[in-house]
Amino acid sequence: MAVKFSQTDFTKIPWDDIDMVGQWTMLHRDLFNVSWLLGRYCNYSCSYCWPYASTKKKDWRSEDLVLLTIEEIKRQARERGFNSFHFSFSGGEPTVVPTLVPLLDNLREDIGNCNWLSTHLTSNISRKMKWWEEYCQLTKDFHRVSITASYHKEHVNTPEKRADFADKLEYLQSQDVQVTVNSVMMPERFDHLWEDANYFHERKINVTLKPQSDPTASFVVDGYTDEMMNILHNGLPQQDFTERKRQVVRPTSKFPRMKAIDGQHYQIEMQDKDGETWRLDQAERFNSFGFNKFKGWDCSSGYRSIIIREPDGSIKRSYSCSDEPLGYINKGFRLFDSPMPCITDSCVSSADSKIPKRKPSSNADLWSI
Repeated sequence: MAVKFSQTDFTKIPWDDIDMVGQWTMLHRDLFNVSWLLGRYCNYSCSYCWPYASTKKKDWRSEDLVLLTIEEIKRQARERGFNSFHFSFSGGEPTVVPTLVPLLDNLREDIGNCNWLSTHLTSNISRKMKWWEEYCQLTKDFHRVSITASYHKEHVNTPEKRADFADKLEYLQSQDVQVTVNSVMMPERFDHLWEDANYFHERKINVTLKPQSDPTASFVVDGYTDEMMNILHNGLPQQDFTERKRQVVRPTSKFPRMKAIDGQHYQIEMQDKDGETWRLDQAERFNSFGFNKFKGWDCSSGYRSIIIREPDGSIKRSYSCSDEPLGYINKGFRLFDSPMPCITDSCVSSADSKIPKRKPSSNADLWSI
C-alpha cells in the first residue's frame, strides 16, 4: 500500500533540542562518503536551474586524472580507518560524462578490498533503457545502488513521457536499485507537482518533496500555505518499495542493510540533549523545518566526507562550507584527521546536513561499529 503521510509525525521532533545528527549508514559503519560533481554539462536546459549548476560546455576531467583521484581518496580514507565507501555522482547530467563508466569499473574491481561499497547517481533519467540495463549489469556486485531521479516537468511534459520516466525507474527497482524521484515543490506549481508526485507514489516509487530555495540556496522561498507545509513536513514517506519489487538481491557484507520499520525507511538518526533517539525518513525535510544551522558543531565533513566540484576542480568539506578547499583535483588534497568545527552559517544542501555532526556539549558518538 502506498501511504500518503508518514506514520511518524515529524513535527513532534524537538528540533531545538537536537544535539547530534547523522545519516544512519555513516553512524553505523566505517563509511567514507564522496559527492562528486563530474562536470556541469547537461543535456537539459531548465529555466529554474541555478546558473552555476549547468553549462553547455563539456567541462569534465580526463580519465587518467579521475582514476588517480579515486585511488588517492581511498588511500587517505583507509589511513584514517575507513574502509567502506559511498560514491555519489552528479552533474550537470552524469550519465553523459565519459569518465563515469571507468570510475564505476574501478570501484567494482576493488569491492573485494572494501568492507562495504555503494554508489549513487543523481540523474534526469533521459538515457534510453539500454543504457540503464548496462548500468545495472556494471553495478550488480555493489552492496547498494541508489538513484535520485530528477523530475523536470519542462522536459517530461506529456503523460507518455511521464510514463516512460516511471517505467525506467520500475526497471531499476526490479534490479534492486533504490529509487527516489526528486521534486522541487515550487509554490506556484504546487498542486500540479503534488499530482505528479502522487502518480509516482501510486506506482510505488518513492518521492522526495523539496521546498524551493532562493537563488543562493540559503533559505526557503515565500508562498507556501499551511497545507503545503504539512505536505512538505510529513507527505509521501519513504517506503520499502524497492524491496517489494526487486527480482535480484545484492551481495551481503559484514554490515547489515538498513531495514524498514513497518514498511517505512528512516535515513536519518538524531539524538536530543536528554539522549533520546529520533528518526527522519529523508534529509530533504530539514530545510522545511529550518533545521540547517550548525555553526560551531563538530562536523565530520572533510574528515570522512568530501565533495569534488567543477569548474575549478576544488575538493571541499561540503557544498555549504565556506572553508578554504582541502585541495584541487589536479593539485592534490589532504583530508582532516578528525571532525572539525563548522564555521558556516547554514547548510545549503540536505546532503551536507546529514553528514554526522554534534554540538560541542554532546557526548554522542559520531560513528560506531
